[in-house]
Amino acid sequence: MRTNVLVCLIIVGGFVVTSALSYQANYGASLQNIEQVSRLASGSMYHQLNTTFSKPLNVSLTMANDSLLKLLLSEERDREDDPSYDETIRTYLGEYHELYGYESVFLVSADTGRYYSYTGSDRTMNPEDPANDWYYDLLKSGEAYAANVDNDDAANGEVTLFANCVIRDAQGNALGVVGVGMRIEHLQSLFRQYHDDFGVDAYLVDAAGTVEVSANHDVGENLNYFDVHPFTEEQKAELTSWDSATESLGFWAGENSGVIPVESDYVVARFLPDAGWHLVVERDTSELLTDLRLQLAETLAVIVLIVGVILFVITSVIRNFNRKIVNLTQSIERERRTAFEKATQHLFEDIYELDVTNDRPANEAAEDYFESLGAPRGASFSEGLAIIAEKQIKEEFRDGYLNTFSPDKVLEAYEAGREELRYECMISSGGEYYWLRITGRIVKNDEDGAVHMLVYRQNVNAEKLREGHMRRLAMTDEMTGLYTKSATERVIGQALEEDRAGLFAFFIFDIDVFKQANDRFGHAFGDTVIKSFTGSIRSAFRKDDVIGRIGGDEFVAFASVPNEAWARRKAEELSRELDRDHVSNGKTWHMSASIGIAFAPRDGSDFDTLYKHADQALYRTKEKGRNGLTVYGED
Repeated sequence: MRTNVLVCLIIVGGFVVTSALSYQANYGASLQNIEQVSRLASGSMYHQLNTTFSKPLNVSLTMANDSLLKLLLSEERDREDDPSYDETIRTYLGEYHELYGYESVFLVSADTGRYYSYTGSDRTMNPEDPANDWYYDLLKSGEAYAANVDNDDAANGEVTLFANCVIRDAQGNALGVVGVGMRIEHLQSLFRQYHDDFGVDAYLVDAAGTVEVSANHDVGENLNYFDVHPFTEEQKAELTSWDSATESLGFWAGENSGVIPVESDYVVARFLPDAGWHLVVERDTSELLTDLRLQLAETLAVIVLIVGVILFVITSVIRNFNRKIVNLTQSIERERRTAFEKATQHLFEDIYELDVTNDRPANEAAEDYFESLGAPRGASFSEGLAIIAEKQIKEEFRDGYLNTFSPDKVLEAYEAGREELRYECMISSGGEYYWLRITGRIVKNDEDGAVHMLVYRQNVNAEKLREGHMRRLAMTDEMTGLYTKSATERVIGQALEEDRAGLFAFFIFDIDVFKQANDRFGHAFGDTVIKSFTGSIRSAFRKDDVIGRIGGDEFVAFASVPNEAWARRKAEELSRELDRDHVSNGKTWHMSASIGIAFAPRDGSDFDTLYKHADQALYRTKEKGRNGLTVYGED
């Protein structure tokens, strides 16, 4: 009895302590995972929402700064009874409607209160009508633009986002408001998708806390976000005042946010400057706590069962006590490994087990895989690894693959205390390559004392393609497809760092009197000029040369050249090519370019210096009458 009691106390105490530590460790790891997933999900949603909101706002700002529209508004009183006046405005708005396909393109006159759309003038704004509050609130606010949501069709799941901009004259007086309306019914489905994929809830909230869009509530029910979430006053103030467009705000909600949270929400907030709203992404821990408590209860039940078995074994056969304990421990380890493999099977393409110490496959799946690639039955782990590298792994990843998972490297990692190896590479399937994440978990097998590795293969092709697409979008000017200003500076700077001895030409191109094209024919025509201009520049340079848009009508080209004369001839040819009439939709405007050239390393070995000197050469070209070129340092 004393032996049984002592053994029971030791076992129960050990299991209780182990379970408590395991529970705490799992809980802490789960909280970290919640924070990481929430931040990643909010970042992905933020970029998608920015793309959705920025385009209509840019279109509205373009119209608000159009001198033609300002002129029309200044003439409204004199032409109030002139039918051609309404037709002119309708035609103007209709062109934007046809160009961008928005649900609504409208104009409101501050002088008369008349509301114009691309279908004509249909009403006069009334300050007593609550439906017009958006208009008067924008004028009173002094802001240049604002976004608001029309919830008239919210019951049908359709929401219209309006981007409204104030038109001001040269003295800063408001002439009216112009804007476009765009259907954004996909936002709720987007939020539901992130909830299904990552377990997060997302909201678009204005500065007062009103929920504008949510997957959990009907649009238009005027719900205040803070009424249903346990935030402190400090957290509310911090969230609503957060105005960074590049960083996110993350915290655990509620009074216990300074310690380990208990059934609290983790919140990530990001500010959308184009809409003036906050994207709030939250994830609660209630489901996590339920799962962990269930696991703890199951562990306690297992403890009771194990203690009963041990008591029976000790009572019946005390001499076999050690053997029984060893067998039980091995059984638990096998069950744990089997459960882990089953739990992760749906995440990975295949799971293979390899005996690293003895250089051989350790399960049938690994042997079958080696055999399917042409290895003889019973081939070693090293032989199978070499065959996989040769037949499936893309050439540039083969050395890295072998250096990561060869038996000697795995044993070195095990001796260094590492439990996991990971490598991402491209692998072929059916003749096509896709991205694969290979994870190797290193364990010591208690049965034979050998080091084993469980290998999990996960297809991450969609993730890699999405990352590449986001990088390209961030570096590319939307209209021309050229590098943005920041991307241009970064790529040129990197090229100069990598080759300090080579000869490079730095060109700056400026469209001569481009404002004249916009003023005479409108911004839509001006856009066609820019596209034609950049098309000529792009065709004149090689694929590896750097071409970027660094201003509205200013462009940069950077190229490795054999000599300075070659660069001068290239600029002269391009100057002649750009000196032509541009025709679009029956409108003709003569286009030409002023060009400035600097050379690296003669005129500078970094972007800023080359840009400064090429810009000085460009200015000299303009002084000489435009439509030509100047090399820095020459008259």
